[in-house]
Amino acid sequence: MERKSFGNMQCPVARTLERVGEWWSILILRDALHGLTRFDQFQKSLDIAPNMLTRRLNSLVESGLLERRQYSERPPRHEYILTDLGRDFRSILVALNTWGNKHFAPEGPSVLLIDSTTGEEAEPVMIDGKSGKRLNSPDFVFAPGPQANEGMKARINFARERAAEAAANDAATTQPATAAPAKPAKAPRKKAAARSA
Repeated sequence: MERKSFGNMQCPVARTLERVGEWWSILILRDALHGLTRFDQFQKSLDIAPNMLTRRLNSLVESGLLERRQYSERPPRHEYILTDLGRDFRSILVALNTWGNKHFAPEGPSVLLIDSTTGEEAEPVMIDGKSGKRLNSPDFVFAPGPQANEGMKARINFARERAAEAAANDAATTQPATAAPAKPAKAPRKKAAARSA
C-alpha cells in the first residue's frame, strides 16, 4: 500500500512532514547539523541498514535539504552537505531537543544546548520578533494566510471556534464557586414574660 503524500496539501506542517517526517530523516539531519557528512559516519552513528540510509539520504537530497558532493573518484565516494534549507532545520531540532528534555527525560537531560563562549546552559524559547512575546502565549493563534484556499480557511476557523469553546469551558470550571447566600440567622425567641399569678 502506497503511503499518502502530504506534499500537495496547503498546510505547511504537512508539507514539512513530507520532507522530514520519517524519523530516520530527522536523525540524519541531527547528525549533519553535528558535523557528520559521510555515509559511513551516518551509518555508524545511527546503526541503520545501508539500504535504508541510502533511501533517506537520496530523499533528503531530492528535497533540497542535503547536497551530494563527490570527494573521491576511485572509488567514487560522496559526502552529504547541508544546504541553507537544511541548516534552517536547526531551530526545529533545538525545539525537539528542548521538548524531549522537558517531557521525556525522567532521569534528566542527556543533551544540553550551551553557549560555547560561556559554557552556560541555554534556555531555548520561541518568541515573536516584533513584540518579544513568547509564542506559546494564548495571544497567538493560527489564521488563514493570503494564499489559503476555502478548505484551509474552514479548517482553521473551525479549529479556532473549538479552541474558544474549550477556553470558555475551562474558564467556567476553574472559577471559584460562589457560595450560596447564607440563610439569615433566626432571631432568638423572646422568653414569654412571666405571668403574674
